[in-house]
Parts: sequence; C-alpha cells; structure tokens
Amino acid sequence: MAADNPRGAMFRVLVPDRHARVTNAELFFDLVFVFAVTQLSHTLLHHFTPSGALEVALLFLAVWWVWVYTTWVTNWLDPDQAPVRILLFLLMLGGLVLSTTIPKAFGERGLWFAIAYASMQVGRTAFWLLATPKHRTAVRHNAIRILAWLCLSAVFWILGGFAEGEKRLYFWIAALAIEYASAALRFWTPGLGFSSIEAWAVEGGHMAERCALFIIIALGETLVVQGATFAELTWTIENVAAFLSALTGSIAIWWIYFHKGMEAGAEKISKSAESGRLARLAYTYLHMPIVAGIILAAVADELVLKHPGGHSDTRTVLAAVGGPLLFLVGTILFKLAIRGFLQLSHIFGIVALAATGWLARDLSPLWLSILTTAIMIAVAVWESLSLRSKP
Repeated sequence: MAADNPRGAMFRVLVPDRHARVTNAELFFDLVFVFAVTQLSHTLLHHFTPSGALEVALLFLAVWWVWVYTTWVTNWLDPDQAPVRILLFLLMLGGLVLSTTIPKAFGERGLWFAIAYASMQVGRTAFWLLATPKHRTAVRHNAIRILAWLCLSAVFWILGGFAEGEKRLYFWIAALAIEYASAALRFWTPGLGFSSIEAWAVEGGHMAERCALFIIIALGETLVVQGATFAELTWTIENVAAFLSALTGSIAIWWIYFHKGMEAGAEKISKSAESGRLARLAYTYLHMPIVAGIILAAVADELVLKHPGGHSDTRTVLAAVGGPLLFLVGTILFKLAIRGFLQLSHIFGIVALAATGWLARDLSPLWLSILTTAIMIAVAVWESLSLRSKP
C-alpha cells in the first residue's frame, strides 16, 4: 500500500514489522457507540420480554455490523487523510441518529433507524470504492461486491421502516440475513464471482486493537450503569455488596479478555498468511457474543443493584447468568481460533454458570451476583496460572 500514497492516495502506508496505529479520528468515531451500547442495554432493561429481547438482539447485530464494517474500511483507508476523516464525521452523524432511534426503532422511529443504517452502510462502501485507485482491481471488485449486497439489504431495511409490527421485524431479519450471509459467501456476485481471501488481507495489530477498544466501550457501559445506579440508591449493606460484586465481575471480564488473550490475538493475526480469514472469523463474528455478553451483564448489574434481596426473577437470572455465559462462550471460541485449543478454565466456567442458572431461583439476586462473579474470578485465575509459562 505504500506505493499508492505518493500522490495523496487515501490508503494507509504500512511499514513492515510495525502495527498501524489507531488514529484519534477513529477513537472519536467510537464515542458514538458508547451511546449506542447504552441505548441497547436500557432498551433491553425496559423491554425484557421474549419479543423485546429478539428486537434488541436484532438492533445489536445491526449496531455491531455497521461498526465492524467501518473498522475494516479504516484498516485500509487512512483516517489521517482529510476526506477519510470527513467520512468518519459523517458516519458519526449517522451513528447518533441510529443510536437515538434505538428505543423506538420498532415504533414511530423505525424509518429513521432504517435510513440511518442503510445510509451508513451504503455511503461508506461507495466512498471506499471511489477512493480506490483504478489499478487496484481486486480491491475495487471487493468494494463493488459489498456495495451490491448492501444495496440489496438496504431495500429490506427501508421496506421494514415503512412496515409496522411483525412485518417490520421480518423485513429487518431478512436484511440482516443478507448482510451476514454475504460475508460468509465471500460476497459472491454475478460476473465477479467470489472474493479471494488474499484480497482481504488486513493489518492485524490494528484490527485486534480496534476490536479490543469496542470491548472497552462495552465494559465502560457496565461501569456507568454501576456508578449511576449506585449513586441513586440509599446505601445499605446489601447495596454496597451488590456494587462491589458488580465491579469485581467487570474486572474479571476485563482480565479474562485482556490478560494475554488480546496480545495473543494481535500476534496471531499479524503473522497469519490469511489475515483476512482470521479477521472475519475471530474478530468479525466471534466478538459478537463477547460484546453481547458484556451488555447483558450490564443489564444484570442494574437489576441486582436495585433489587438485591428476595428471590431472583426470570429476567434477573437470564441477565446475571446469561451475560457471563455468553461472554465465556464467545471468548473460548475466539481463543480457540487464535490458540488452536480450548481453554479448560473457560469450559469450567461455562459448566459452572449453567449449573448456577439451574439453581438460581433459590438464590437472592445479590447471592446470584456474588456466585457468578466468583465463577468469573476462578476462570481468570485458572487461566492466568495455566498460561504463566506460555507467551
């Protein structure tokens, strides 16, 4: 890519054996998604029903997809170039509209959500196509393939925006199915065929760091929930214990992901001959349950802090157990992709959390939180000890 930059081309200049840094513009762009994650957790908290959970899951998949697609594009394009930076600022505007409509996306603001989402996906990809020099045929073909698929899905997003009730849900499920399937199908299009894995090479260190920053965003939401909720309460022994348990649980989640795991992923993808394939599996797909689990854990924190006593109801059990469980499932699969083996500590944690869920109704929300936190601490300590002699 260095050869493309003498005349101000918008692709990053890559230096051998040096990671491409995450730019300040990218960090600024990510701030929009702090708000998006907050909106998702609050929407789930206020609509914690089977249909509400399905709707929030769909909205989460959309938020994640628009963010990760942008991450791929800024892995290639240089956000320090003014046109790329302006693109990110425009995407921030779209992201703010997207985020503000989340609570009422299945109500009166559905069309606004659809327009914001489709505009971000199609607009960013069209910019990438226009920014690609004509001699970079493989890259241009990739952009054309993706643009074709996103234009197709945009039709279903907009139709869903005009529809109401279950019809909107069905249109948007179809739109997401098109987008998620297209990546798995390597964006096959008539006349251009499949994209090659070689054409999807990424700068591994940058990709790993960008996804790690989204984990920080999600964890930041848990801390905001804990602090804001705790500040509004009358401080009792139960509330203080619930607050300490929630905070310790977040620290354990951070430790499990970042202690060697993040660095191992960055090293693996940087040295991989098929960095695009690994980025698609480990960072595009397998990070979804990791982030979703952290968001669900934030919902559990608020439920437990507000009602630490009595018996645990269904939504408290699902959030308090399901959040860490979903996180561990995503993490064990992510580490399998980068290390090639299953972490025994994570298997223990998954089994222990599943057993806890079976018995959870006999526990108070506080003791349920303490038990799930203890399991996560055990996983973190076990993994740390087992990897002491490994890089």
